[in-house]
Parts: sequence; C-alpha cells; structure tokens
Amino acid sequence: MSEAQSTDILGEVEQAQAQLAAVQAGVKAVIIGQDKVIEQVLVTLLAGGHGLLVGLPGLAKTKLVETLGVVLGLQTSRVQFTPDLMPADILGSEVLEEGANGAKSFRFLPGPVFSQLLMADEINRASPRTQSALLQAMQEQHLSVAGARYDLPQPFHVLATQNPLEQEGTYPLPEAQLDRFLCQIDVGYPDRAAERRIIVETTGMETAQAQPVLAAGALVGLQRLVRQIPVGDGIVDLILDVVRQARPDADVKLAGLLSWAPGPRAAQALLLATRARALLLGRLTPSREDVAALSEPVLKHRMALTFAARASGETVEAVIAQLLKKAMG
Repeated sequence: MSEAQSTDILGEVEQAQAQLAAVQAGVKAVIIGQDKVIEQVLVTLLAGGHGLLVGLPGLAKTKLVETLGVVLGLQTSRVQFTPDLMPADILGSEVLEEGANGAKSFRFLPGPVFSQLLMADEINRASPRTQSALLQAMQEQHLSVAGARYDLPQPFHVLATQNPLEQEGTYPLPEAQLDRFLCQIDVGYPDRAAERRIIVETTGMETAQAQPVLAAGALVGLQRLVRQIPVGDGIVDLILDVVRQARPDADVKLAGLLSWAPGPRAAQALLLATRARALLLGRLTPSREDVAALSEPVLKHRMALTFAARASGETVEAVIAQLLKKAMG
C-alpha cells in the first residue's frame, strides 16, 4: 500500500470512527449494561455477517435488534419462530391471480426475509426444515422460488435470537446453518449497577427511544472500508494457527476433544471480524488483542465436543482458550 493510499484510508477510518462512536452511544442510550454484546453485534454487522444472540428470555435481545435497526437506518422485519412456522412464512410464496382478461398467472409475494435487517426471534423454536429455509438467503443474498431468482436488499443481515437448548420446545440448529453465522454472541445478566439503572430508567413515565444515526446505505460504505483495512502477515498466521489447531491433523490432544471442527469459513470470519473491530475502535490495522477477543464468538458455534469430552467436564470455551494460548505463545 502506498503512502497516499494509507493516508486516504486513515482519513476514512477517522471519519468512520466518529460515526461509529455516535452509533454506539445511540444504542447504549436504550440498551443498558450490555457493552460487550453491543460491540460484538456491531463487529458482526460491520464485517457483513449474520449474528446469533444466545441467552435466556428477558435479557433485551429483541430490543437490541430493534434498536440497531433504527440507529443504523436499516429497513427491518421480524419473524417470531414457532413450531408451526413454514418456510413460505419467511421467504414468501406464489399466488395464482386472474387478470381482467381472464388470463391466470402466478405472482410472487415477498416474505419478511426481503428486508435489510431480519430479526429471527427464538429461531430454535421452529423445526429444522423451517430453520434451513434461511440458508440460501444468508449465504448467497438471493432466493430461488419456482425457478426464478429474487435478489435481497443490500445490505442484508440476519440477527437471530436463540434460547438455551436446555429449554422446553427447542430444536438444535443444523451445523450448516450455524456455520453461516459469523458470530455467536452470548447475552448474560447485567451487573448490579446496570440492573439498577434498568429498573429505574425503564419504569417511569418516559423511557429512552432509539434515534437514527446513520443514513440509509451508510452501513454498506463502512463494510467496504472494513475490507480495505490492511492486515499484517503475523495476524493472518495467528488466525490460521488458532483455527487449524482444532482439526484432527493438527494437535492430537485438542482435536481429539472435538467431533466437529471449524473450516475455512471460520478463518475468513475471524479475519473480517478483527478488521471490523479495529475500525470500531478507531485503529488502522487489527492487533493480536482483536484475535484474542473474537476467537470465542467466531469459533464457538463452529465446534462441538465429543461425548467423552463432555462427560469429562470439558467445555468449548475452555478448548478455544487452549487453542488461543498455544497459538499466541
């Protein structure tokens, strides 16, 4: 990269940092006590990916997605996933119409997936067949219905909320669909001070309302800038070390704990996510700290422990920590 190009990108990064600071402030005015979650969701969107928000009911997952739609200036829609939901309820369907001349023809009625930000609420309460209806949309940004192609709006993102699998009436997401989510974002309980603010500020006559910060289409420009951010060879090698160590042909001890290991899409996701976090924090290039901060949300849903590993008390989080520690030396 030439000195002039570096200067141009630096100027764009500084401008983007100001925009993103305003975005974070706008979201935090409504969502209290979830700063880490907000950062990870914004990283996911800046990287052009989809996010899976996992947590118990009542932790503001749905409210967060609604707030992001307003603040980022995105056209949003929401689908409440239930056991009786059908693929056509998400994608849309063809209806037979009769014209004024008596001729009959099919017309496609777009479903809620035709939006810039789709909130798939409680996605694991629908059947695997319905969950899988989103696969093509998430990966290819278009749909094929009755042999015809329908392009989705740009940008297109899915932010899905998921209840813990131990709860009644939930179905595990197919591995192929899990791999389409750039990050799994765990939403936990707020600390005492944050919870105090929540109960005081949300139970009065007036509550904070989300306000638009970015103009429509601005997110696309930020996503384009993310892909222009330079990455050092050392960071690329570190990402490869973290991801590849989980495979059977690498570290026998660690790989032996896993029944499903991350593929190349995981390394792509981690590289994009580190670039996005660098932009969010106003830096020109990703650091090792970005890799350390994002390895768990990027890899967690792309790995599964063997039965023996689960029986011995191992966790995916602990395995990722071991992979990261070994890779970083």
